[in-house]
Amino acid sequence: MSDNRVPPSAAPAAKKTEEANALWRLSEWFPGITGSTMEKLRLFHSELLKFNGKLNLISKNTERDADEVHFADCLMAYEAMKKVSFPKQVHDVGSGNGLPGIVYAILDPSREWVLIEVDARKSEFLKHAAHVVGLKNVQVMNVRLETLKAVSIQCAVSRGFASISKACLISNKVFPVGGQFYHLKGNSWSSEIAEIPSQLISVWGPELVGEYSLPVSQARRAVVCTTKKQ
Repeated sequence: MSDNRVPPSAAPAAKKTEEANALWRLSEWFPGITGSTMEKLRLFHSELLKFNGKLNLISKNTERDADEVHFADCLMAYEAMKKVSFPKQVHDVGSGNGLPGIVYAILDPSREWVLIEVDARKSEFLKHAAHVVGLKNVQVMNVRLETLKAVSIQCAVSRGFASISKACLISNKVFPVGGQFYHLKGNSWSSEIAEIPSQLISVWGPELVGEYSLPVSQARRAVVCTTKKQ
């Protein structure tokens, strides 16, 4: 992280209390994730909350339940994509807070996860988080997606980046034919697909990969894949 960050010892007492009160229930919900993998997820959770006040990484209202709202969401989406054959390199578009890119880099160290983020301060956070967690398979790019070379991304994921229509429109030139873009969405995913203009549908084919409900709130979530057709 850059030198101007506030060291943990200087954080306000109230903020420390918020972090201490944050819940951690992933071990209960995902008993198959054990050992160092779970430890790394919890460490990333701690770093996310530590820097949230300065960088607005997640909504303040979701800090206490970040384990469910953010982490369980990413993990359940990953389970929904378990049949997907990801290439050796996957991009997280508009990574921002590292969800899902950092989480997936922890789960799958065999692949390189490239985190694309235009905000310089958030890019520094992503580098910091990857370093603290000990991830060697993360690359952070502080660039706008549109400025990347043509057909430079074969596969990507995104969460909270943009509507499906806007995400496909912005990324159109950077995907080759056959490229796949996985969007982590809320229960309005079908409306987003319905709103895709006909011109864009001729270029990108949307498909529901899977739906799931978060473990406590039962909020509905989904993963939608758009495949570049031409």
